[in-house]
This record gives sequence, C-alpha cells and structure tokens, in this order.
Amino acid sequence: MATFGTLSDRLTETFRNLRTKGKLSPADVDGTVREIRRALLDADVALVVVKEFTAKVRERALGDEVNRALNPAQQVVQIVNEELVAILGGQQRRLQFAKNPPTVIMLAGLQGSGKTTFAGKLARQLEKDGHTPLLVAADLQRPNAVNQLQVVAERAGAAIYAPEAGNGVGDPVRVARDGVETARRQQHDVVIIDTAGRLGVDAELMKQAADIRTATDPDEVLFVIDAMIGQDAVNTAKAFQDGVDFTGVVLSKLDGDARGGAALSVASVTGRPIIYASTGENLEDLEAFHPDRMASRILDLGDILTLIEQAQQAFDEEEARKVAEKLATEQFTLEDFLEQLQQMKKMGSMKKMLGMLPGMGQMKQQLENFDDREIDRTEAIIRSMTPGERRNPKVLNGSRRLRIARGSGMTVTDVNQLVQRFEQAAKMMKTVARGGVPNIPGMGPMGGKPGASTKRGKQKSRAGSRSGNPAKRAAENAGLAAAASAPTGSGFGLGTPAAPPSEADLAEIQKLFGKS
Repeated sequence: MATFGTLSDRLTETFRNLRTKGKLSPADVDGTVREIRRALLDADVALVVVKEFTAKVRERALGDEVNRALNPAQQVVQIVNEELVAILGGQQRRLQFAKNPPTVIMLAGLQGSGKTTFAGKLARQLEKDGHTPLLVAADLQRPNAVNQLQVVAERAGAAIYAPEAGNGVGDPVRVARDGVETARRQQHDVVIIDTAGRLGVDAELMKQAADIRTATDPDEVLFVIDAMIGQDAVNTAKAFQDGVDFTGVVLSKLDGDARGGAALSVASVTGRPIIYASTGENLEDLEAFHPDRMASRILDLGDILTLIEQAQQAFDEEEARKVAEKLATEQFTLEDFLEQLQQMKKMGSMKKMLGMLPGMGQMKQQLENFDDREIDRTEAIIRSMTPGERRNPKVLNGSRRLRIARGSGMTVTDVNQLVQRFEQAAKMMKTVARGGVPNIPGMGPMGGKPGASTKRGKQKSRAGSRSGNPAKRAAENAGLAAAASAPTGSGFGLGTPAAPPSEADLAEIQKLFGKS
C-alpha cells in the first residue's frame, strides 16, 4: 500500500523510540504526539482532522490506561490504532440494496478520479456475488467517455446501456432515467450510473449531478475521490456533499505513491463512510473498506484477514484437498505445481500479498525489488514441458532441458534451477503433510521447542555455577534455571516480539517461483 508508505514509516519509527522507555512521562507523550502530528500533516491530512486526532491521543496517553499498563509503549500504539479506526469511519459499511430491484447506484466525482474504472470493477464484483448489473453511460461530456465505459463493461462481462455517443451530445438526465427503466424491463437487479465530472467543482457540474439524482432516486450515491489528491480532498468532498449529498465514499488509486491524506480526512470531515478502496488497475483490484484493517496496515501491523479472504476466493477447497492427498502419497508433480501457481496469480500481486504481513513495512526496499514476473517465467518453463516430463521430472536429460529452455525463452540454467527448487519444495511439503517440521533453506528449522539450545549450551547449563560460596552458587544456578524456562515467543505481548521476515526469507520465497 504505497499511498501510506511514508506515513507508516514515520509512525513506526516514532513508536520504536517509545519501546525503549519503561515508563512514559508527560514530556515523552508530548514528544510522541508532536511526531504524530508532523507525520499526519506531511501526509496531507486535513488540519482540522489532525488537531482532533492528536488531542484525543494525548488525552488518552496521559490517562490511567497508559500509566497502569505493563507495557506503556504498546498501550500508546493501541490508542493510536483505535483513534485511526475512528477517523476512518469506525465500522465497515456495505452497499445497501433496495428491497424492490433494481438497486440504483449513482457515481459522482471529479474528472480523472476513476469513476468509469470503478464502475467496471464494481460490476465485476457484483457479478461474482450473483447480481446482474447494468452500466449506464451518462457521462456525455468527456471525450470518448462512453467508449471507455463500453470497453470496461466488455472486460467486466457486464451489460451496458449507452444510447448516446457522448462527446458533448445528448441529455445525461434522460439517459440515466431511461437506463433505470431499461434495467427494470430487462430484469437487471443493479444499475450503476456513470456521471460526468469536471477538472474542478463548478455550478454546471453540480446542477447536472443533482438533476440525475432527482430523476433516478438512487439508493446509493458514491463519491469517488482520488486518494492522491491531498488537501483538496476536503474542499472537494464538502462541495459534493452540499451539491449532491452522497451516501458513501470510494477511494481510488490507493496503490499510488503520494501521501494519501484524503483517505484519513474525507470520512471524518463529511461523516460519510468509506465503502470501497481501489488498489490497482485490474478489474479485480477492488476491496471492501475495513477501517480497522486499514489502520493496521498504516501502523505496519499487517492485514492477515484480508489476505485470508483473498486466498479463500482464489483457491478451490476441493482442489486443495486433492493436492494435500497427493503430497501425503508423494504424487505431487509439476502439473500440480503449475495449477497452484495459477491459483496464486488469481490472488493478485505477490508483492501486495507479502505487504499484508506484519512487520513488512520495515522491508520496503526488499519488497520493491521482489519481481512478480518470475512466476510467469516459471509458468513458461513448465508449459514448455510435455505432460510426461511434468509428471516425472527425472526423465529430463540434457537435450530435453535444452528444448524446454528454447521453448520458454529461458536458459538451461533456469530450467535446472526450477527442477532443483521443485524437488526441494516437494520434499518440504511432504514433510509437512506427514506432520513433520520443515527445514527451509536460509530460514532454518521451523517450530522448534521454545528455549531449545545447542549441545554446547546444554552442557554449560548442566555444569551450573562453580562458585565456592554455597549461597552465591545456589543463586546463580537458580538464575540459569529461570533463564532456561523463560518464554521466547511473543504471545499476548510476553517475551521477545517475533522478528519480521528477513531479506534471506524473501529471497527464498522468490527462488521458489523464479530465478535466484
């Protein structure tokens, strides 16, 4: 999530400095709040939102819930997380569907905010959920806007109503009204009206949007705003709220590299919930907006729930069961590996998925260097093999490997490395399927016993203290025993926090799918 990258870095660094303090003084709290204020202002968050946010954080940080906390720094992070959730809208809000179809959804926003692309993404998502959406081309102002919506509708596999060519010709109010009637006749249960925008807020734009709203009586009016717009987000949102009055917000271009203050401002200023977040250019790059999950991403706490949901959508449960059986019976082949790669691609960018893991914000450079195209190269190599070679890689002699390399546009070394990595991965997965503990190259054994030590360390602990003073010897031996039984995990905040994946770990993940 590049939009909040700088803000996340600043906040993470601020909290890292807090963790060295056993007790927080008012000066420590003021210093932390000051850094949070600077970070939010640098991220283009509206000043009124920053003042309210930092005032609440300071008030709670100086209260008893921090003073009495076992770990004050963690308590401050929790407070900031809760207040972030509050200014992002508090609770998730879903689309409200009409009791009597069709449900009419009107899109509003400035030109270039991403309304047309979002219309296609929303139609695609609604199709997956069993709905039959109809896109209505009511943007007759912008050049080729109607053609763009037709292309997007075709890619999304959705129906479209576009009686006018646009380019400044036609009545958008009549088109919107007729589109709703067409949907009712053709039994489409959702209508998505794409309206015109302007480079800036003006009276003509607002009148046209208000007239369309009056003519169609939409169940939802979604205000689409560019997450990279900065301080203008507040003024634009207020203008549309006064002129059209929207029911929800859509953040587009959330994958951009700007400061992203719009996301942290618009919900708090307008009092309207953020319903969707657009995170890429593909039609599948649309997420339901969860304020709590977004706050966790900003604070580099990860977003495991979204990652799990994406995996559930991409992976077929029956296929996963078959793969597990093949692993247990040592029948896992390159054909099965290819199917797994294809299902992983349905989840989207591997870089984006890794970015949802807790602590990955500290490895931004390594994530940026992660090449998603390696999965495509691996797929090309496997597809260049015959079915027999995929099922039994042991038959791959020198001439076969040369043929596969030429067919996939890769080198023989690439083919050799893929076969070697597949054998290592299959061996590791067989160990897991049998209930064993895998030993991942570069990462060491996984899931060892807490407090386990080397042979040399065990001998030393058995020897104990050799002091001639009995009292001192007993105390030192008691200290050794306590150290040996001390918890090493991070469950419930006890012990040493788990370290984020290292650069070597990321390298191993990438090696599994492509070149080293």
